[in-house]
Amino acid sequence: MTTTTQGVRLERTDLVTGHKTYSDVTRDICAPLESFPTKTFYIAFAISLTILGIGLTAWGITLWYGLGMWGLTNTNAWGSDIINFVFWIGIGHAGTLISAVLYLFRQNWRTGINRAAEAMTIFAVICALMYPLGHTGRPWLAAYWLLPYPNNMGPLWVNFRSPLLWDVFAVSTYFTISLVFWYIGLVPDLATVRDRAVHPLRRKIYGILSLGWKGAGRHWHHYEKAYGILAGLSAPLVLSVHTIVSFDFAVSLLPGWHTTIFPPYFVAGAIFSGFAMVVTLMVIAREVFHLKNYITLNHLEAMNKITMCTVMLVGLAYATEFFVAWYSGNKYEQYAFLNRAFGPYAWAYWTMVTCNVVIPQLFWFKRFRRHVPMMFIVSVFVNIGMWFERFVIVATSLHRDFLPSSWDYYLPSVTDWFITLGSFGLFFTLFLLFCRFLPVVAMAEVKSVMKTSNGGTHGGH
Repeated sequence: MTTTTQGVRLERTDLVTGHKTYSDVTRDICAPLESFPTKTFYIAFAISLTILGIGLTAWGITLWYGLGMWGLTNTNAWGSDIINFVFWIGIGHAGTLISAVLYLFRQNWRTGINRAAEAMTIFAVICALMYPLGHTGRPWLAAYWLLPYPNNMGPLWVNFRSPLLWDVFAVSTYFTISLVFWYIGLVPDLATVRDRAVHPLRRKIYGILSLGWKGAGRHWHHYEKAYGILAGLSAPLVLSVHTIVSFDFAVSLLPGWHTTIFPPYFVAGAIFSGFAMVVTLMVIAREVFHLKNYITLNHLEAMNKITMCTVMLVGLAYATEFFVAWYSGNKYEQYAFLNRAFGPYAWAYWTMVTCNVVIPQLFWFKRFRRHVPMMFIVSVFVNIGMWFERFVIVATSLHRDFLPSSWDYYLPSVTDWFITLGSFGLFFTLFLLFCRFLPVVAMAEVKSVMKTSNGGTHGGH
């Protein structure tokens, strides 16, 4: 047993390194909130704000001149707008999986990464929601007619048989539950920040946000009950949300879309891309905010193993699509997939396969699963590949209709690319603000899984 003046040293070699006490945990995780931002933070924040500004400029051009600024064609009226919507909804899946599903299965390794993953979910859904609104062209007019509006002929109800409307309910429910779940998990840590605050305004703000938390036994009892209920409500959303998003495609009669494999295929792909984004963010956070003792190589390796599992599912789905197209005997379905792999968009298809299936095979080797620069590079390639997956699904199935006279070639315009880039600027701006003002790691949960040596007292909060 190793002791210090602060109390007993608490060790959990697989989850927390560095022989940390409870007070060490509090001090280390609160440090980015209580100190002036570093030069690295200012540089990263300036870059993300610049990228966000470029995106907002492109949105302003779109709102002023109309959707003609996008690269839309007669055959492809969805374009990068829906590509990016599906991409960002997929990114948000890992947060719910890590925070809710792993909590229900009592996987303690989630404690170092769940807070940031939950925040990532919120920010990804925010990025996703702006695309359907922008796709209406004039959202301040179009959104008005999306609601039931009474008139002389009766209410103009929306079409409840449309999967696009199912998206509204699924994504809004997902966002609401995820936001409440994230906030409830923050309450104990917000109280810790409140108690450490020196400035009166800072103490007041965190005091309001912590909802009067005192750490009493009944507070913990109600907290754990509420957290468990919200986790139970969130768990089905992992399967339901992207399943419903896949229905945007699967319930159509279009070759390449009309397939029953889309729901599990989309869910596996969402988890795949979401975990890759979590790895990207965690590698940055542990370096910039000095959290290597709490976001350890064991956390990152566990996420890489899940990435390895889902990449096999995604690869199987790619192969199954071609098998079903061949087995169906439907010449239009067969042509759609042959055109996808060997037609004008072959470059996009094979980029997708390379990034999503070939490159992640490096994770079969432990030295790569635990090599930080390598996992960062692989995670970036995975998200590039997952964006191209959505591009391939949308573009290749739409650009060649049943009539050759209506065939057209779609490529995003410069405005499209700037809007896409701007969504990443918004995402990283929100994430950096989160890291600056809220605890990146769940202090209360990290402390709960640390082993206490016998016969000692805990370090202070």
